[in-house]
Amino acid sequence: MTLQQLKYVVTVADKGTISDAAKELFISQPSLTNAIKDLENEMQITIFHRTNKGIVVSNEGDEFLAYARQVLEQADLLEEKFLNIKKQSPRFSVSTQHYSFAVNAFVDVIREFGGNQYDFTLRETQTYEIIEDVSRLKSEIGILYTSSKNEEVIMKLIKQNGLEFEELFVAKPHVFISSKHPLSDRDGITLEELEEYPYLSFEQGDYNSFYFSEEILSTLDRNKNIKVRDRATLFNLAVGLNGYTVSTGVISKELNGENIIARPLMVDEHMRVGTIMQRNMSLSRYGKAYMEALKKHVFKSIQ
Repeated sequence: MTLQQLKYVVTVADKGTISDAAKELFISQPSLTNAIKDLENEMQITIFHRTNKGIVVSNEGDEFLAYARQVLEQADLLEEKFLNIKKQSPRFSVSTQHYSFAVNAFVDVIREFGGNQYDFTLRETQTYEIIEDVSRLKSEIGILYTSSKNEEVIMKLIKQNGLEFEELFVAKPHVFISSKHPLSDRDGITLEELEEYPYLSFEQGDYNSFYFSEEILSTLDRNKNIKVRDRATLFNLAVGLNGYTVSTGVISKELNGENIIARPLMVDEHMRVGTIMQRNMSLSRYGKAYMEALKKHVFKSIQ
């Protein structure tokens, strides 16, 4: 296995076809195809499935490509340090539940490393997909929470996927509501006071079990329920319908404006928010910077 072969498979995956990758790499298609086959034979895996419509990355190919990109990044770092060859396309990906501090930290990393070219991904997505993304190395870091209700299931799934959980902070549940909501003047809000208002939550797709719910206390019966996929829609509904959701209480006025506020929910529960990463794998420089930025924004928000 050589760095050149790793560059070949990564380029093919990025371009989507052998022909486009060959043009990018300035080699013939047969030479590129043979190099990939040699690598697959050596590693005893199938990286790409060949179909009539082109190539498709296999499941094990997805994982191999994630490792390949890390190896190529380390090689780039060596060239930058010792040969002064500046590489211009850093890659970094995070998968997270819908937290403003996760976005703020992502912005910090782009400002630090972005340069003229970069390929960064921030996925605000479903809980199960966060675990899947990190386990398959589609994302270097994932962010989610556990509570007394879901912790056993979530932590078991994390362990089964070869991941580890690192706690960022523990928070009491808060209600996110409009600043003009009828309950906005309360220092604390009870579940009974919320009964007449629409409950807003993030849809979890095929894994809509309460174990994967992004909102704590999701097992409670509510008369009015609305599920959404993105944070902007949820907050618009909170303003337009006097709806509410339940989260950590950590909120960013820079991102969410003055229209959304957090009020303590009067329940005996907690949310343990943390990151998940591959066990025994060192973070990239972007991952390390992101972790530092996360802790900075969380610390600033909970003061």
